[in-house]
Amino acid sequence: MDLHFAWAAVASVKSNAILLAKGEKAIGIGAGQMSRVDAAFVAVYKARQQGHDPAGSVLESAAFFPFADGVDEAGKAGVTAIIQPGGSVRDAEVVAAADQHHIAMVFTGKRQFRH
Repeated sequence: MDLHFAWAAVASVKSNAILLAKGEKAIGIGAGQMSRVDAAFVAVYKARQQGHDPAGSVLESAAFFPFADGVDEAGKAGVTAIIQPGGSVRDAEVVAAADQHHIAMVFTGKRQFRH
């Protein structure tokens, strides 16, 4: 349920969004960043700042991960699943990083990017 919630909720966030969800609630949002890793860092930081534990949360990325570093950031925070559109030339590296962190990865094929 959290993956479905995150996928729907991120469509309302502008500009290169990363959204963390847990218990069908958004607990952290990183938006307006030029890189996926920075957006993931901000989402985790904001979750913790508001007293939420990101461990066990899911992550939705409005756009694909061009590098594995954003997935690594999610893994360090204890994210258990990621939903994202896919489509990067480095998708295999991103999936390998998810596997390394024991994170389930779902590709939607649809970008949720809004300006």
